Amino acid sequence: MAGAPPVIIWEREVESLLHYKELIPRLEEALGKFSSRDSAEVIQPVRSTVPLQKHNGFLGLMPTYMENDGVLSTKLVCFYNRGAGSTLPSVSATVLLLDPESGHMKAVMDGEVITSMRTAGASAISAKLLMRPGAEVLAILGTGQQALSHYNAFTEMLSFKEVRVWNHRREGAEKFCRSVGGPVTVCGSVEEAVRGADVIVTVTRSTEPVLCGRWVKPGAHVAAVGACRPDWRELDDSLMKEAVVYADSREGAMAESGDVILSGVEVFAELGDVINGIKPAYREKTTVFKSLGMGVEDAVAANLVYKQWKAKAYKL
Repeated sequence: MAGAPPVIIWEREVESLLHYKELIPRLEEALGKFSSRDSAEVIQPVRSTVPLQKHNGFLGLMPTYMENDGVLSTKLVCFYNRGAGSTLPSVSATVLLLDPESGHMKAVMDGEVITSMRTAGASAISAKLLMRPGAEVLAILGTGQQALSHYNAFTEMLSFKEVRVWNHRREGAEKFCRSVGGPVTVCGSVEEAVRGADVIVTVTRSTEPVLCGRWVKPGAHVAAVGACRPDWRELDDSLMKEAVVYADSREGAMAESGDVILSGVEVFAELGDVINGIKPAYREKTTVFKSLGMGVEDAVAANLVYKQWKAKAYKL
């Protein structure tokens, strides 16, 4: 009720309450609602950022209002381009959930699990929609928290016979392998990891291209998650210009994605356009899903966490 202090939900509890099997269907529905451009469904401005120049990072503000669903939230997220060997996190996030009628803050929750899982969930949706039927080989470039969440989402929701991983530091890749629940092959180079792969996930800290089009087999699907600034890149011009490019948000990609901006390519469609049946899924072609992350993804994840918390707290 209005005036009551907000619920505080820490990382470990968020992790216990949020699961892909409930989250991914809600994310898919939310992506469709966003792309309908109906203000009663989703109002979400492009993320605004404040540079943290001294620390090589940015503060991002991501408000969202879903009128029909009665959901109002904002995420405060700091993201950094850390140097090799840094022990500091590359992302730190907090999500605030509010009552849209009163403006009262209902919950403050750790946003790092939400960010990791909703991002991986959106990438898994992109693969479900865009990868070729019978895809067998998954390659993951990078071994941070996003790599782990993508491994979990992709292996839980999809089926692969082989998973490969690459990191610029081999010990990072070996540590990643020990942390996951299934077999993973450590590769010595990006080329070795992606040659013949059906689905490629890029979750690196790189600001320069690490994935070259000449290594990617025709018809592969790439979920590009890193390089979230206009002057940062993970994919080279060859790949971007060869592929059909999809995004979570067209406006977000044109404002924030160096992979899109610097290659000069056009975004063919949003994932929501495919979900809504407005644009086709070109499964037979090489496809790139450029993920920037959206407030509506945080909103549905946070609302799900809050509902699960209430059900647990009041034994509903």
